[in-house]
Order: sequence, then structure tokens, then C-alpha cells
Amino acid sequence: MSTPVHGFTDDALGMLDAVGVAAALRAGEVSRAEVLEAAVARTRRVDPSLDAVQLSCFERASATPETAGVFSGVPAFVKDNTDIAGLPSCHGSAAFTPRPATATGGPGAQFLHSGVVVIGKSTLPEFGLTASTEFTDRAPTRNPWNPEYSAGASSGGSAALVAAGVVPIAHANDGGGSIRIPAAANGLVGLKPTRNRLLDQPGARQLPVHLVTEGVLTRSVRDTAHYLAAVEQFGANPKLAPIGLVEGPSARRLRIGLITEDVLSRPVHPDNAAVLASAATILAGLGHEVVEMRLDVDPRFIEDFKRYWAVMAAAMTLSFRLGHRDHFDPSKLDPFTKGLIGLAARNPLAAAASAWRLRSGTATYDKHFAEVDVLLTPVLSHPAPRIGELAPGQPFDALFAKLVDYVGFTPLNNVGGGPAVSLPHGLLPHGLPGSIQLAGRRGDERTLLDLAYQLEASSPFPRIVDRTAAEGAA
Repeated sequence: MSTPVHGFTDDALGMLDAVGVAAALRAGEVSRAEVLEAAVARTRRVDPSLDAVQLSCFERASATPETAGVFSGVPAFVKDNTDIAGLPSCHGSAAFTPRPATATGGPGAQFLHSGVVVIGKSTLPEFGLTASTEFTDRAPTRNPWNPEYSAGASSGGSAALVAAGVVPIAHANDGGGSIRIPAAANGLVGLKPTRNRLLDQPGARQLPVHLVTEGVLTRSVRDTAHYLAAVEQFGANPKLAPIGLVEGPSARRLRIGLITEDVLSRPVHPDNAAVLASAATILAGLGHEVVEMRLDVDPRFIEDFKRYWAVMAAAMTLSFRLGHRDHFDPSKLDPFTKGLIGLAARNPLAAAASAWRLRSGTATYDKHFAEVDVLLTPVLSHPAPRIGELAPGQPFDALFAKLVDYVGFTPLNNVGGGPAVSLPHGLLPHGLPGSIQLAGRRGDERTLLDLAYQLEASSPFPRIVDRTAAEGAA
């Protein structure tokens, strides 16, 4: 078993989460310079083993004026598909010639509103289109719990850096599970908010089916709760009731639907099933009513999502060609992206029909909550794969079949628009963290955070430093 890679040490960051770092800064226990110095030192220590940093901007971070916000002065990374003025956005693709963004986009501005200090941009697979942060032209991003394994995707770089202790919080976004998948692979909290809850990337709300939602990856429920409460004040959606600050668990008891099979009624890997059963037992022991359910989804859902994903790949490529012209070379796209573009071109009528069916996904999603408050599901159908198993250079059909077998539970929330959170729970073989997903009614992030606090208190999240200590003792 490979040794974990992390940067936790006795410095200004210590073992603190983002709320803890911000509190220490406000109390004067540590200085902003000390915190940034610690994050930079940790980055330099671990990234040669993880390859999770797309771009560092340490000097720029040091010169950034202090701003207000719940996480004022806390170092963070932003995913490299999100514009920050003065930093290039290459979307994980060799097709781009890097050039600085002229303005900060909505999601970037909302992230900065929390007060974080961006010290760099994190890696993602090309355009965020696959479930492992791997490339054809450079080293893959590795899982700090066991570097022989995938860090997930598409927010894989952000997840690896938070799990390894480089920073306590990082930006992420999710179009088919891209917050929740790397959260699961790296033992983090990853909440995909309700559709339109936070500001979106340009053009996202004009798509036939709006899939992508912004968010963060953290190591504690309270970090995610404080982040959402803070940034919903910046560009809040008046059509959604505010989440507000959820500070801990309530005494409310819920009816929880337990889902053990994917949309094709296939069971998950025994290791994932054991983690799910453990979480269900704990929640039942807390007084919640846990009832078994099945997903009620059109069997064509996977093919429809696959075709629409292909259309999105083709649309992004066209948008980049038009918007970046001489700074974008489509011949350098990786084989998986080219395969998706080819799939979109083969049968436009089928793609249109798929998009039409997916537009009914909100009603399909909502009906699952007719008799329950929350769904408890796996995040993934099997543990994180080894590096190379989902590499983008392999034959397109073979890779997509593997992705379907891996990502069995997250896309429904993107199509339905409801919130869902991945939470760490237990350990899997090979030293990887286990995970479960809680999904809720559209607009009801409060219930998910409440339940997440309860699970965190009853079954503390696994910590990479504990695994490191166990390895040393052995």
C-alpha cells in the first residue's frame, strides 16, 4: 500500500479547517503572512507527488489587499475552468495558449466574496468531461490518501489539495458529480447546491438542460455551511429561500430513503455497500426512520445523459474556438473530448430527443421525495480506480463504459436540480476513504447540512494524518 502524501504539520495552518484559520487570524493568534507562508510551503512539499496545481500565484497572493469575508485571509485554490482577472484559464486542456483573463467571472467573484486569498489554480481533466483528473500530455493528479489511485474529477486538483492539507477550502463545480466524486475519492465534504442557487459560468442557464453548479470542497461540514451562508448574500437568487447559517444539528428526525442500486438496478461494489449500510445503521440509531427505496428513472436516462454530455463537449469546443481563436488549437484536444464531439455529430436528432427527455428530469427527481425527506445513496458504484484505469487516451467506447459503471448515482441530481452532499464515512481497502451521499429536495440544503452535522458528530470523518500514523506504527 502506498504511503499517504500530506502537508499537515505544526505551522500556522496546523490541523485547522477554514473556519478555524479565519478565527485564528481574527484573534491575532497567527498573521496573514504566516498563514500564506504555511500554505506555500505545503504546496511545494506535496505537489511534486500529487500534480494538483495547474498554476501558482504566490507573490500575487501576498500582494493581494486584505478583504472582508467569513474566510478573510484563508488561502485557497480556484479550479482552472473559472476566470480570475489576471490569471489564465486553460480548462485542463493543452488546446489553450495561456493568457490572463481580463475580468473575474461570476463564480470567481462569488468565491472571492468569502474572503479567501487565491494562491493558485487547481487541475481538472479536459473541460471537466470525465471522472478522473488524468491527461495524455502530462502527469495525472494523484490521490493523497494513496497516490496509486485517482483523485476523482473534475474538481480533482482542488480535492487533492484540500485533502492533503495544503489549503482548508478550494473552489469546485459539478456538472455530473464533479464536486461529489472527488470529495468521495479524497474523504471530503462536497455539496452540490440547488440549481441556480449560486452564480453560474457564462451561458450555463441558457443551455437546454442546465447541469453545472458551483461550490467548494472542504474537510468539515461547518466550513461548507459557513461558505454557503456567506456567498448566497452575493448575487442571491430571490426565487430560492435563503439557506442561512446552519451551525449544527437539530433535534428534527427525518424519513430517509435508502438507495442501494443505481438507475439500472445494479448493486454497488461490496466495499461501497458496506460503507452505505454503516451510515444507514448510524442514522437509524439516531432516531431517523430509514426505509429502502429504488430509483424510479427512465431506463434511457444513461444514454440520454451520455448524448447530452457529448453535445456539451461539442458546444464548449465551438465556444472556445470562437472566443479564443488563435489561442485555441482544437488539434490538441484529448481523445476523449474528440470522441464526445464525434458522438454528438453522429446523430443530432437522437441528441435532441435526449435533451427533451432530460428536461423532464426535475419532475422525475422531485417524485422521489413524495414520502421521504432525504435520500441516502452511495456516491460511486465502486472505490476510486487506480491511475490509468480512466485515462483519456484509451478507446472512447471502452472509457465511457467504465465511466457508466463508476458514476452511478451523481448525475440524477444535476438533471433534477436538487442539492446533494458527499460525506466521508469509514475506510475502504488500499487506505482510501469511504463515502455516502445525501440528496434533498430542491432548495433544501438546510436539511442536508443538519443531517451531515449529525453524521459527522456520530462517526467522525477519517483523517489522512491518522492513516499516516497507523502506517508508521505498522
